Amino acid sequence: MAIAHKVDKLTAMLEPAVQACGFELWGIEFFQQGRHTVLRLYIDTEAESGVGVDDCSTVSHQVSGVLDVEDPIAGEYTLEVSSPGWDRGLFKPSHYARFVGEEVSLRLNAPLQGRRRYKGVIQSADELQVTLLADGVTISIPFASIDKANVVPNF
Repeated sequence: MAIAHKVDKLTAMLEPAVQACGFELWGIEFFQQGRHTVLRLYIDTEAESGVGVDDCSTVSHQVSGVLDVEDPIAGEYTLEVSSPGWDRGLFKPSHYARFVGEEVSLRLNAPLQGRRRYKGVIQSADELQVTLLADGVTISIPFASIDKANVVPNF
């Protein structure tokens, strides 16, 4: 099963458990490190206090129960639950729309206009693409081309 399909399946399975704890499932990373698999969940909240260690523990316990019953991951794996942090990853089109006007760093699956990495300010985003102002030039990048994206913290 392709990683993207596995992430979609895990998202659909785990999102209700995360929401039941009062949090938003911001995104999932699923990858192998050698022979070991890591499932990392990022949770978010609109509460001023943000996401704390106890919150991550609560969600981890709830999600572990679902994973034990459904058993979607073959072999051993590590479950990690974290807040998205200041340099939060952007996982879906709605995340990009939420951060219009913010600087982001993108890594693409394949070169676009001779580059695989872009850093720029989000001008707009819809369901198909994000438009950045990068190095004084406006560029539209299809979401399917984006391998990884993060907000650049501005302190």
